[in-house]
Amino acid sequence: MKKRLRLLAALFLFAVTVVACISPITTDGTQSSSNDVATMVAMTLQALAPQAVIAPTGAPESSTILLPQRLYFLSNDSQSIRQVFRLERDGRTKTQVTFEPVNVDDYDISPADGSLVYVTNNQLLWVNADGSNRHLMVDGGTQPVFSPDGKRLAYARGGLNIYDLSSGLNTFVLEDHPLEGSLPPETYAPASFSPDGTKLLLRIGHSPDSPFTAAIYTPATNVLIQFAGSNEGLTCCNFYGGAQWTADSSSFYTVASQVDSAYKFGELWRVDAASAAVTTMLTPENQTINLPEEPYLAPDGQLYFFVGAYPVDSGFFDAPVLALVRSAPDGVTGHTVLRNENFVLMNEALWAPDASFVIVATKPSRNWDQAGGVLELYSTDGQKSPLWLASFGQQMKWGP
Repeated sequence: MKKRLRLLAALFLFAVTVVACISPITTDGTQSSSNDVATMVAMTLQALAPQAVIAPTGAPESSTILLPQRLYFLSNDSQSIRQVFRLERDGRTKTQVTFEPVNVDDYDISPADGSLVYVTNNQLLWVNADGSNRHLMVDGGTQPVFSPDGKRLAYARGGLNIYDLSSGLNTFVLEDHPLEGSLPPETYAPASFSPDGTKLLLRIGHSPDSPFTAAIYTPATNVLIQFAGSNEGLTCCNFYGGAQWTADSSSFYTVASQVDSAYKFGELWRVDAASAAVTTMLTPENQTINLPEEPYLAPDGQLYFFVGAYPVDSGFFDAPVLALVRSAPDGVTGHTVLRNENFVLMNEALWAPDASFVIVATKPSRNWDQAGGVLELYSTDGQKSPLWLASFGQQMKWGP
């Protein structure tokens, strides 16, 4: 700072000296005014001054640490091609990680080192955290899912595969096959590992027209358990936020609905990881329809989620006011609305690990088929205004 002040003073004196040495009579016979001196000095000082950086309205200052981890999401590049982007913990610095000639369809991040596995052009590719060392992993592989320790990668290719990164061994554990005595066939794809890595939630497809269902797979015993006691007319784990495991891996919360429903509704389920038994919560009352979304059981033991309810005669193509709420794990006790916004245009949400905030992707218009949206951060204490993060994003994930 002292050096800069000395330099500033020296240049100031130099500017004044130069101006003073100029003849007060110009070549055309007019006299130079004192304003010329002031103008020249001002220009010198302006050149030395640092340029101000004005942040977009609602954007965090670059010096702040806003996010607990790096935020990854899909968005379009300058050529309107969908790529993987990373937002640093300051909530402001955005970096494009992939540079593919066609859209990236899916991806996951290694919790161990931040390397990235993603799907594009029906290929499973791998890059380092900085985007270097791009190489092909599997031709035809889809839906990559890392284990919590980053040592295994599950993916779909003709069934369920699990790749051991330390040994380089790939195990084909579940082959797509027809159900015994019935059609259509079942196809298997990973959805998410439990936090302790012992269970793997699977998406089960019933092509060509039947909706996805789900099951719990245990890699150590090679046992697949279908859900027990669930409503056969509903499918889970693919709607309104998918599944969120509890921290102790004993169960997960999810929303079940119908793939061909003409209106937005769902049942909030808690599924036991050992038995796959389903507990239904938020049972509709008084001829109402419920719409829960994005449930998350936080470390404080409270259940955070979005929910709305509306009467059955209000019009099936309408959608209810969707509120951000907190309750006991049963979804009912201590039910508290945390903010006054209507999240009916929310496409997806990502919770902070401690549930202190949630990042919401909001579609710009009521287009139910649109994926992703504007990314904004909402604190769950209700005391702060929403904070803008990005103009568009989808498939948000935390990374190291």
